[in-house]
Amino acid sequence: MAVFSDELGIIAYAPALVGDDRRPLAIVHGMEGALPGLRLEWTLSEKEEFIAVPHRDEWVATDRTDNGFPFLCNDDKTRPVTITGWENPNGLAAGSPPHFEIHGSLHPDAAGIAAATDVLAAIGEGARAFWGHATPSNAAVEISQQTRDPVRKPGIPPRGLPVLKLAEHIRSPEIPHRLGWLNYWSAAAAKAIGFPDPARDAELLMRARRTASGGWVVQLTDAPLDLDNPAHLDALKRAYERFPEIGGRSTP
Repeated sequence: MAVFSDELGIIAYAPALVGDDRRPLAIVHGMEGALPGLRLEWTLSEKEEFIAVPHRDEWVATDRTDNGFPFLCNDDKTRPVTITGWENPNGLAAGSPPHFEIHGSLHPDAAGIAAATDVLAAIGEGARAFWGHATPSNAAVEISQQTRDPVRKPGIPPRGLPVLKLAEHIRSPEIPHRLGWLNYWSAAAAKAIGFPDPARDAELLMRARRTASGGWVVQLTDAPLDLDNPAHLDALKRAYERFPEIGGRSTP
């Protein structure tokens, strides 16, 4: 899978695929419907050359490599859009089963940013995901460095951000492991972290939308998250303070 350094990365975490599961097609169709003009009808060769996929839907529905679905993209390397998925053998929480991960990307131009909420919602709903997020690549790298463990991953998170626990120390798969710029929370995830509370979440609710399944897409900042911007860093820290369940930080 190609990796584009300048991207709005999308990831969602969902129950593993079973049998003739139609979720991969729902994800692909939903993503196309959320971004006007998008056609995910190509894949890439090892040399990163475009290969057209003439029977795309059939391929997505039947190819269960890694118990996921194949890498798809548009045919524009100047404004790349990608999507793929696979089964992660690890659980999202202590004692939980393997899970299905969906990884995508949007080009962070005006069209990609404008469609990002709809795209994340479409992926989250199509996957029946527990939770997910869409985050610019630079911020996502630093947020990933928040996950620490004294033995397995020692160190201090960047920029004074809180320490987040490994999945094996989180009590249920519905609890998000981290925050992003746009956050997809299923109804179960929102309930697990206590969102929304009208008294405490007025600011977040101004930038939130409900999904068809009763979940939420919650946007932390008006512009894509930039941790070099003090206001953005403060918004991220406030959100972590508001939701101590995220990252397994609350004390039972």
